[in-house]
Amino acid sequence: MNDTGTRSATISRKTGETEVSVTLDLDGEGKCELSTGVPFLEHMLHAFAVHGRFDLQVQAQGDLDVDDHHTVEDIAIVLGQCIREALGDKRGIRRYGNAFVPLDEALAQVVVDLSNRPHLEYRAEYPSKETGRFQTELVHEFLWKLALESRMALHAIVHYGRNTHHMIEAVFKALGRALNEASAVEPGRTEIPSSKGVL
Repeated sequence: MNDTGTRSATISRKTGETEVSVTLDLDGEGKCELSTGVPFLEHMLHAFAVHGRFDLQVQAQGDLDVDDHHTVEDIAIVLGQCIREALGDKRGIRRYGNAFVPLDEALAQVVVDLSNRPHLEYRAEYPSKETGRFQTELVHEFLWKLALESRMALHAIVHYGRNTHHMIEAVFKALGRALNEASAVEPGRTEIPSSKGVL
C-alpha cells in the first residue's frame, strides 16, 4: 500500500533501448490502456489484467527494429516493480495463489508465492517457435523478469495443448488469477503472512 492508501504504483524506466511507463492498481476492475508496439504482448497483458481484475496502463517505445526482446523484457521489469511497490509490506495478504485455466485444448497452471524470494519454474513446450511475429521464447523472458522484480516465486506449467497461442494465453490468464488470489487481503488478517514475521 502506498502513501495514498491505495494498492497502486506508477513506475517509469528509460534506457538506450526502451522507454517504459507502467501504472498498476491491484484493486481495479480489469481496465487496460496498452501501447507497446508488440500486439501479441498487449493481447496477453489484457488477458492478465482482465482475469486478475487489475487496472493496467502500459506505454512503451523500444527498438522493435532489432526485435521485440528488449521491449518485452523491460515491460516485465517495470510491471514487476509496480507489483512489488503496490503490495507494500504485504500485511494481511493471502500470499499464495494457484490457478488452472483451460483454453480450448490447452491447460495451464500458475502458482505464485509473494515470498520476497524471486524464483521461476517454467514448464512449457510449444508446437511452434512463433505465434504471429512473437517469439515464444520471450514468454520465459517475461515471466523471469516479472518474478525477479516483483520478488515472487512463480511456477508456470502448461500441462498440454496443441495451439501455441492458446497455450500462452492460458498462462497469462492463470497468472492474473493466481496473482489476484495471492495479493487479496484476507478479512480480519493484519499480520505479515510469514511465521518469521517478515517477508
